[in-house]
Amino acid sequence: MQLNFITEAEVRSLVGPAEATAAIVNALVAGLDPAADSARGIVPLTQGQFLIMPAEAAGYAGVKVATVAPNNPSRGLPRIQALYLIFDAQTLTPEAVLDGTALTTLRTPAVSIAGILPVLSKRSSPLRLAVFGAGQQGAGHVETLTEVMEGQRDIESVTYIVRHPDRVSLPPFAGGDVVAIESPAAAAAVAAADVIVCATSASDPLFDSSLVRADAIVVAVGSHEPHVREVDAAFCGRAQVIVEDVPTALRESGDVIMAIAEGTLAAEDLIPMKDAVTGAVPLDPDRPVLFKSSGMSWEDLVIAKAVVQASATANAVAR
Repeated sequence: MQLNFITEAEVRSLVGPAEATAAIVNALVAGLDPAADSARGIVPLTQGQFLIMPAEAAGYAGVKVATVAPNNPSRGLPRIQALYLIFDAQTLTPEAVLDGTALTTLRTPAVSIAGILPVLSKRSSPLRLAVFGAGQQGAGHVETLTEVMEGQRDIESVTYIVRHPDRVSLPPFAGGDVVAIESPAAAAAVAAADVIVCATSASDPLFDSSLVRADAIVVAVGSHEPHVREVDAAFCGRAQVIVEDVPTALRESGDVIMAIAEGTLAAEDLIPMKDAVTGAVPLDPDRPVLFKSSGMSWEDLVIAKAVVQASATANAVAR
């Protein structure tokens, strides 16, 4: 058996951030139900974890095998690495192997922007972004927001907030100011931001939520563990909290779990992403929004399907 391997560069060239966001929105509008997704499998390893993420939808089945190695950044290696194997759902014949790290880098911001698009689209004023973390996911959220909002809302400013500004090297597409996390400039960026992105490995809240505007959007994607969080309970209590799937959030999303435990948030107040995207639950543009994502298997499959289909089209044209 000879499988097509789709590299990191090919993943990026075949499906762009705006196309990936549209694929997520279209899948939910077409009826995909995140509640039917398989639970993530977590296998402890001596130096980290295996994450096993299987899914089936819309004619395809797939599984991502990812590793989480907390010590890798100190070795100059990615904290998360992965491969994705996609199958035809009818015959269960393998169709391709994809660079799973590139797939995750593409799909995570696509899911975030899809989840907050109903609120983003209600205004036309330029966006000011505050981004905690200047790695692939922080930069990826800026790139995706820029592409998706093109022609609707300009990006006025981007401020990356990190622990060590001198160590940051941003890709060309993700330019912006870089400031230290406890600096006055960081607090000012949070207070001014229309959108705050949290894409870190932090285990405690990254900012004082009393600084956050009443109409701001916060996206938190840094963890899938119940005992860590990037956003404090007070903000969860005042925000409209959107999650990919309520049972998944109650199992994996520390920001949500700890806010409920501290009494600022109730499980019944959580808004499933599908309801926000389809308009089943209208969102108030004058109240803050928190989109909390822990990553789900169906999201990888939706993007992998888009990549595989784009690859097949490109190959047919080349012939």
